[in-house]
Amino acid sequence: MRPALRRHGSQDQPDWPELAHDLGRAARLELRVTHSAALFSAAPMSTCLVTGGAGFLGSHLCDHLLSRGHRVICVDNLDTGSLQNIQHIRDSGFSFLNIDLTEPLFLDDEVDFVYHLASPASPIDYARLPLHTLKVGSYGTHHMLGVAKFKRARFLLASTSEVYGDPQIHPQHEDYWGHVNPIGPRGVYDEAKRYAEALTMAYHRQQGVDTCIARIFNTYGPRMRPHDGRAIPTFLRQALQDKPVTVFGDGSQTRSFCYVDDMIRGLVLLMESAVHLPINLGNPEEMSLLELAKTVIEVTESRSEIVFEALPVDDPHVREPEIARARQFLGWEPEVEPREGLRRTIEQAGVERLVGATE
Repeated sequence: MRPALRRHGSQDQPDWPELAHDLGRAARLELRVTHSAALFSAAPMSTCLVTGGAGFLGSHLCDHLLSRGHRVICVDNLDTGSLQNIQHIRDSGFSFLNIDLTEPLFLDDEVDFVYHLASPASPIDYARLPLHTLKVGSYGTHHMLGVAKFKRARFLLASTSEVYGDPQIHPQHEDYWGHVNPIGPRGVYDEAKRYAEALTMAYHRQQGVDTCIARIFNTYGPRMRPHDGRAIPTFLRQALQDKPVTVFGDGSQTRSFCYVDDMIRGLVLLMESAVHLPINLGNPEEMSLLELAKTVIEVTESRSEIVFEALPVDDPHVREPEIARARQFLGWEPEVEPREGLRRTIEQAGVERLVGATE
């Protein structure tokens, strides 16, 4: 059953579909709405379609939705996801479909919410799968927006901070258009997500599909693949084996790291809100990669030394979200600080999986 819409009693509540035609005006008027996150509430046993559901973020989202009593249809082609991430699920409300979303998807089931997370997300993956990354960002998003339109479901696009590229403003707010190299090695991922955002807004404006866009910044936690090339799983894998911890460049480039539980909470709050414009979700407390490497070594009590290697092409120098919009409309901000998040990751994932012994 489609969740009921509850509106504030004010007569001058903005008309969101009309305002969406003017992004700047919509953004300004949105700021007048106080805590609009409560406009939607998910009904018991809503059906949620989660693409990329066997991946790192997707599997945690499936767990969370099931714990709240929802039915979950998990779709993944297992290019970068793994059945290991969902093999623990024994809930009768869970089903898994091994499907490539570059092909159309037809479902007999009613669907209330579409969480579109499917995409390679690490530099190693989209370097290995450049065409598929572009296709799932274009065809895959188009197909899932079609499902949302047909099922009259609310649609969430899991976009990325990579739409900002190597930013020239700091921190990055949602109105910043970005600084992206479209033909560089990271361009297939950056531009796929930028196109997916444009497509999502087009479906909202022209077709009236109920959509929202989450710009996800660096997230970490259990179930990250130890060899996916990103900083935290790489540093943990190396430090837990007392091997040299590899830092690119001089380590001065900054990132912000959000623990997975905080991120999942933000995604669900956004889905259950009435917001249509992009929302940054991430930790506004940045740290350098050198500082992160030292923190990982301390938390793991490792004997590792830090070694430096050449900086990859187009690697962003800074990355930090401005989350005023998330605070305003969702009442959301991260709660788990990095040291605690690293401890939880080690405790829940276990050393064997973090060093890749179970892959």
